[in-house]
Amino acid sequence: MKTSDINKARDMAFDHDADIRFRVKHDVPIFEKSFAEVATEYSEFQKGVAASGQITLDRWKVVDSHIRLHLIPYIGIMQIILVGEDKWKAYPLWRKQNNSEKKDPRAVRRSSAGIAGRERKDGAPPSVARDGTIRLEMINFRAIMRFAADKQYIRESQVPKGKLLLDKARREEFTPQEYRHLHTFARSWINDAKHGKSVWYRNMAYNFMLIMTNTGMRTMEAGNLRWRDIDVRTDKQGRPFVCINVRGKGKFRELVAAQNVASYLERIKAISKAIKPDDFVFTTRAGKAASSLYGSLIGSLLTKSNLLYSSSGSRRSSYCFRHTYATFRLTEGVDVYFLAKQMGTSVKMIEDYYGHITPAKNAERILQGIPGWEPIADGSG
Repeated sequence: MKTSDINKARDMAFDHDADIRFRVKHDVPIFEKSFAEVATEYSEFQKGVAASGQITLDRWKVVDSHIRLHLIPYIGIMQIILVGEDKWKAYPLWRKQNNSEKKDPRAVRRSSAGIAGRERKDGAPPSVARDGTIRLEMINFRAIMRFAADKQYIRESQVPKGKLLLDKARREEFTPQEYRHLHTFARSWINDAKHGKSVWYRNMAYNFMLIMTNTGMRTMEAGNLRWRDIDVRTDKQGRPFVCINVRGKGKFRELVAAQNVASYLERIKAISKAIKPDDFVFTTRAGKAASSLYGSLIGSLLTKSNLLYSSSGSRRSSYCFRHTYATFRLTEGVDVYFLAKQMGTSVKMIEDYYGHITPAKNAERILQGIPGWEPIADGSG
């Protein structure tokens, strides 16, 4: 109690004890921590989750950068019990007005009011953050608040429940012409490798690209994929297909792929040191799980094939293979409901993000019933 008077100390201790009991009884947070402290604690927790293999290390790095570069500067040392829905709703506007450079804010003095927008060294202001980027940061904002509620730093009612900013940006898929070029270029890219190790990794990256584009898997799901999760089956007409059980985002689901995916998987098995049922499919040359999923190799392939940037100027990554899969399937007339089930997402998400897909190849479906567009019977009638 920071006093030398034993009677005063006793009275203060009783008062403090009564206050704690009141807080516990009425579900009032006991501990008073700043948002920055809790956000840092959450980041360390997520780092442990990455170490256990539940998420990739790259995913944790993204979360940590959102926290350090934007969320802590926005709220800073404000006590987390004072952070409410108003702060949540005000974040998108602040973020667009205060875009920061890729600089570690721990070296910069912080205040609870955040930081003003910086200018680049060349005098030009930093570019405005994209809606999709802000959306991801708000997801992490809410995750931190939920983490704080679980730790009883705040009430459950303080966790933001507002709607996330909708990212209306087009997915950066490859056009059919671009994908054909990438597919062709990749084979020569492998042949140009200087030594055996490079040949091995380029082959893995190439087959990874083919599998991702032909299944629509998320990168997290690919990282968790084991040989036991793959099964080749046949349909009622005896046609073979691949059935894959994937895990990601805390959920399990089943997807199907054409027979060619089985060929790509066999190529990987032929050069891999990890082929037991419990072994990971995508590994390093030593047979360990490939945490980066050949990210630098994919980046190199896209750079050398002049496809690293889309026509809109956005930088592409491995996730674009999933977007390409969705685009190709929709273009070929696959039902949105079935595609959503296959990709482990919602019909609304498919419609929001892939609404730009041209209906030209689905003309017979759209125009069905109009004179001149009656259904045509096949040879068997």
